[in-house]
Amino acid sequence: MLDDLKIDDSIQLEQQGSILTIWLNRPESRNAMSLNMVNAIQQVFTHIAEDTSIRAVILRGKGGHFCAGGDIKDMAALRVAATHTGSLQPYVDFNRRFGAMIEQVDQAPQTVVVILEGAVLGGGFGLACVSDVAISCDNAQFGLPETGLGVLPAQIAPFVVKRIGLTQARRLALLGSRFNAETAQKLGVIHDVVCNDTELEQLLSETIQQIKRAAPLASRNTKALLHRTLNEPLDSLLDAAAQEFAQAVAGIEGQEGTLAFIQKRLPNWAEE
Repeated sequence: MLDDLKIDDSIQLEQQGSILTIWLNRPESRNAMSLNMVNAIQQVFTHIAEDTSIRAVILRGKGGHFCAGGDIKDMAALRVAATHTGSLQPYVDFNRRFGAMIEQVDQAPQTVVVILEGAVLGGGFGLACVSDVAISCDNAQFGLPETGLGVLPAQIAPFVVKRIGLTQARRLALLGSRFNAETAQKLGVIHDVVCNDTELEQLLSETIQQIKRAAPLASRNTKALLHRTLNEPLDSLLDAAAQEFAQAVAGIEGQEGTLAFIQKRLPNWAEE
């Protein structure tokens, strides 16, 4: 149960039935991602990984911003630790932990929806790139500012490339320029742009209803299959997919979905 989960106050959880919203909750820093926030997000996704009652996770930011990237204060603390130990390992550990969190969100079996507004930079941009559905306000500002700070988008880069392709990722990362929601949509980072809060809440509500009308197990298995298309040989992947299809057709969801279609009603998993 999520009620039993003790998490850092850098995030807030809000659950409505099968939908879990994770609010990034550091508005004073435009939700810059601290190590505590990274750990808290990982804690939540680990906790819900096998929970089939949670169908979707919504990631949002408090205070009018999604996420402005990594927390500079954490970097200062790491510099002290590195100087004290005479080793770069504190930097390595911190950076790799962030990459592990991004990968965990990417691989989450639930449908992940991001609501983007204000700053969507660095690590925030990385989170946007591992979402299944990305909805942006027209005031959002996107970018990979790392090279302008003398560092690399080290853990974000692979996910950006998978999202928009190598050619566009090279341009964005090497120039470090900011761009708006319209450009982000053209690049394929986001799917929809809204102009005000009313449009945002309406589109989010419609998206949640669509998620609820998809069979829970079929959705989880479909997401896993889509991830596999990037790494596995086609023949063996199609063979495995055919086996999964057969199991789905013969399974409880497949039987209920077929019967509901014939009877012209919603299947029993579709929440209103």
